[in-house]
Amino acid sequence: MGFTQRNIEIDSNVWNKLKSEAMKRNKNVRGFAGEILTDYIKVIGRKDKRKKIKAIILAAGMSSRLMELTDDKPKCMIEVNGKTILQRQIEILKECGIDDIIVIRGYKKEAINYTGVKYVYNQNYRRNNILESLMHAESEMSGDFIVLYSDILFTRDVVEKLLRSKSDISVVVDRDWLSNYKDRSQHPVEEAEKVIVKNGRVIKIGKLIKSYEAGGEFIGMAKFSSRGSNMLKNIYRELKEKLGYNSPFHEAAVFEKAYLTDMIQEMINRNIGVAPINISGGWIELDTIEDFQRAEKVTKECDFQ
Repeated sequence: MGFTQRNIEIDSNVWNKLKSEAMKRNKNVRGFAGEILTDYIKVIGRKDKRKKIKAIILAAGMSSRLMELTDDKPKCMIEVNGKTILQRQIEILKECGIDDIIVIRGYKKEAINYTGVKYVYNQNYRRNNILESLMHAESEMSGDFIVLYSDILFTRDVVEKLLRSKSDISVVVDRDWLSNYKDRSQHPVEEAEKVIVKNGRVIKIGKLIKSYEAGGEFIGMAKFSSRGSNMLKNIYRELKEKLGYNSPFHEAAVFEKAYLTDMIQEMINRNIGVAPINISGGWIELDTIEDFQRAEKVTKECDFQ
């Protein structure tokens, strides 16, 4: 049973925007405003109930394929339909109740300057790679956290599904991954970070997996519980002491150049369970001009914030 409250004051500019949006959706403006308020209350409820979790966004690297667009800014600061990739990521994360967000900056770090976000600087971004960049935020890994690449767009549903995982280590896997490579000539399928899953666990992850063997693609988003976080940090320290920076490590020529997937494979090899969070679409990787052209179209049609 509902009730009507007519004493809420709304700024005239906001009301006019509500009316305009309601007309586009062929809805009554008061009813539309009520829907927005209801959705907002649900989000607040999710925030109150959910265990606090951090998000670490890897945004230090350069982009060799997009130098014409990244001469004065990192790739994550390129706009797609009026919003930067990073802005879209931050908005989605906050919608999912994640307010503690850490961005690891490197290349053109001064171009990333959003308020309400913590920053870590990877000054060796030209020399190292994703794993080493992530570990610059080791002091922030005090509990549960998710890590994500800064060059992906995704819907809220993808994050929500990952957050529901109870596993110590979870990776988001697109089972419909091959469809992403249709008419995608500038980014060969061989460069996908592919995944093999057996009996509900990831048993292999990396670019060198053959396409016909893969059960999906790692999208560049993973979750570590507090226990998983401790395992990650301990294994990293052990390997760094043992290998230094210049020894080979899984698919990386040297440990300093290791990817996140190399570390995940190391954990798998140590019989640490890695759970696949299966999705079918709902995300886009932005690595080439071709990808950005596709994203301009898709973000108008789907819920990419």
